[in-house]
Amino acid sequence: MASSISNNENDFEMESLNTFPKILQHNAKNWPNDVSMREKEFGIWNEFTWNDYNNRVKWLSTALLDMGVEKGDAIALLGDNRPEWVWGEVAAHAMRCYSIGIYQDSMHDEVIYLLDSSGATVVIAENEEQCDKLLELGDGIPKVKYIVYCDPRGMRKYDDPRLIDIETLYKRGQEIDKAQPTYYGQLVAATTPEDTAIYCTTSGTTSKPKIALLNGGNFVKHCSAYLRADPRNAGDNYVSVLPLPWIMEQVYAVGQALIARQIVNFVEEQETLMSDLREIGPSFVLLAPRVWEGILADVQARMMDSTPLKRKLFNYAMKLAKESQAQGKKSWLADVLLMKALRDRLGFSFLKSAATGGAAMGPDTFRFFQTIGVPLRQLYGQTEMCGAYTIHHEGDVDYDSVGVAFDNAQVKVINTDEEGVGEIIAKTVGMFTGYLNNQKAYDEDVIDGWMQTGDAGYFKPSGHLVVIDRIKDLACTSNGVQYSPQYIENKLKFSSFIGEAVILGKDRPYLSALICIRFSIVAKWAEQQGYAFTNYTNLSTLPQVYEKMSEEIARVNESLPEAQKIHKFLLLYKELDADDGELTRTRKVRRGVIADKYGDIISSIYEDKEKVDIDTVIVFQDGTKTRIQTALTVASLLPNPDTSTNELTSERRAS
Repeated sequence: MASSISNNENDFEMESLNTFPKILQHNAKNWPNDVSMREKEFGIWNEFTWNDYNNRVKWLSTALLDMGVEKGDAIALLGDNRPEWVWGEVAAHAMRCYSIGIYQDSMHDEVIYLLDSSGATVVIAENEEQCDKLLELGDGIPKVKYIVYCDPRGMRKYDDPRLIDIETLYKRGQEIDKAQPTYYGQLVAATTPEDTAIYCTTSGTTSKPKIALLNGGNFVKHCSAYLRADPRNAGDNYVSVLPLPWIMEQVYAVGQALIARQIVNFVEEQETLMSDLREIGPSFVLLAPRVWEGILADVQARMMDSTPLKRKLFNYAMKLAKESQAQGKKSWLADVLLMKALRDRLGFSFLKSAATGGAAMGPDTFRFFQTIGVPLRQLYGQTEMCGAYTIHHEGDVDYDSVGVAFDNAQVKVINTDEEGVGEIIAKTVGMFTGYLNNQKAYDEDVIDGWMQTGDAGYFKPSGHLVVIDRIKDLACTSNGVQYSPQYIENKLKFSSFIGEAVILGKDRPYLSALICIRFSIVAKWAEQQGYAFTNYTNLSTLPQVYEKMSEEIARVNESLPEAQKIHKFLLLYKELDADDGELTRTRKVRRGVIADKYGDIISSIYEDKEKVDIDTVIVFQDGTKTRIQTALTVASLLPNPDTSTNELTSERRAS
C-alpha cells in the first residue's frame, strides 16, 4: 500500500484489501514496527505498533471464538475512546460478527435497549464504572454471556461469572496462535466486503436511535473516497476525541487510520484534551461544533483575564487578519503578533486539515478559526450514508455552506420552492443496507435508492451545498414569518457567554429564546465584577447576568432580519443535558422533549408574565437528587409586534 490513499496506485490493492482485518494484517506484515496508536496514561504516551495492533485483534478474536462466540453475534463496546475499543471492533469483524458502539455516558435504559436490540453476546467494557452499569442491569441483559473489562483496577471484589479480564483473553489467544499459527489468517481471509460489519446508532433526535447496518467493504470504499477529497499520509497524527460510537469517529479513528496508516492518539481525559493536543501537534482533527465553540469561549475567557495592552493587540491582530482574509490574503503581521502563538497554544501548529460535523456550526465561529489560520472545513452527512459525503476543498471554503460532494456521492435538492430551497437527498457507495429489525423505517427513508435526509437546503451557483435546518424544525410564526431555529441558535452560541440556546416561536406572534449560560465563562465574568453567587441556578438569576445576556442577544439581533429578531428570552435554571433526554449524545437539541418538558415556561413567556416560578427536582447521574425553587425572569428586548398585521415574509435565504 502506498503512503497516501490519494494515490491512484492504491485503487487496485483496495480491491483485495476490502475489510478492516485484511488491511490491518497487510499493515502489520509490511510496516510491523511503525507506530499505529498512542495512548496517554498517567502522563506518559504509550505507543503501539501495527504489529501490536494486529496481535491484540488476533488474540481477542481467536479467544472469543474458542469461548463459544459465533459468527453473526454482536460484540458491544462500552467506554471512552481507548485502543481496546478499536481492537475489539476489528476483532469482531475478523470473527464475522457485528460491532456496536455504546456511548460511555449512556443511561441504563439506553444500554438495555441497544444490547437487547443488537442481541449482543459480548460487551467489551472499559473499566469498573462501566462494569457496574452492566451488572446493575441484572436480568435486563440476558443475552450477554461475557463482560470483558480492560482496566482491572477495582475489579477484584466482583465474582460475576460473566466477567473476564482482557489480559486473560490475550493469553488464551496467544496459546491458540502457538497451537494453530495459520488459524487467524484463515479467519481474516474468510471476511468478505459484503458482510454487515458495523451496527451504528443514529442520533435519535426524535425518539430512540435506530441501528443502521453498514457493510465492511462499502465502509472501506467510502473512507477511500473521503481520503481522495481530504488526503493524508502515513505517520500523520490524529487525536481521537469524539465518541467512537459516532459514525464520523469510526471513519477517522478506524477506517481512515487503517487505510492511510495514520497514528491515532488517545488523550488521557477529556479535561486534559487541550494540553494533550498541544503535546501531539496533530496533522488532522475532527471536533464537534460544541468543542470548537468551547475552544473559542476559552480564548475569549483568557482575553477577559489579560491586560488591556494584550487585549488591544489581540483586537488589532484580528482586525488585520480579517481585512487580509477578505482580500484572499494572509496578514504576516497578524501572524507574528498573535496567530502563530495562538495556534501553538491550542495545539494547532501542524494542522493540515481540521473538520467539524455532527451538527451545524455558526458561520461566525467558522470564520473565527479560519481567521486565526486553522484550516477548518465543514462536513455534512448522515450515519446511514457512512458519515460525511461533502466537504470544503482546500482553498474553496464557503462559511455558509458544507462544501461539495465526494467523488463517490450524488446529492440532489428536490421539491424546491421559488428560491431553490428543498429537501436534500443523497446516495453514496457507503450507503447503509437497512435498519436492524425496522424495515418500515428503511422503506420510508430510502426511496428509489436515495436517502431522504429530512434536511432543507439549496445549492449555490458555485456548487456548494447550503444546509438550512431539519425540514420538520423549520417553522412559521402566527404572522407567517418563516425562520430556521438552528441558524439563529448558532449565531447566539458565537457569544462565549451562551452555552446553549433554543429558539421558540412556532405558531406564536414573535420569536423568543430559552438560554443556558456557559457557566465557566459567566462565573469568571461575575467574579471579576464582584457579584456573589453560589451555583449555576443562582448565577443565572442575577439581574446583572440578565443585563449582560441582553447585550449579547441584542448584538445578534442587529444581524438578523427584522421579522426574525428575538423579542424575549429566559435563562434556564440548569444546563440542557443528554442524560435528561434534552440533547442527543452528539449534543443536538431534542425540540420535542424541550417543548414538552418546559411547556409551562414557554407558555409563560407568551402570556407576558414577568416571572416564572420553578419548583422541581433534578436527578444527577449518581442518583442523588436536589430540589430547585427559584423564580425565572422573562426579559424583554423588543416590544411585542403588532399582531393585527399579517405580512408574509420569506427570509429563508438569509438563514
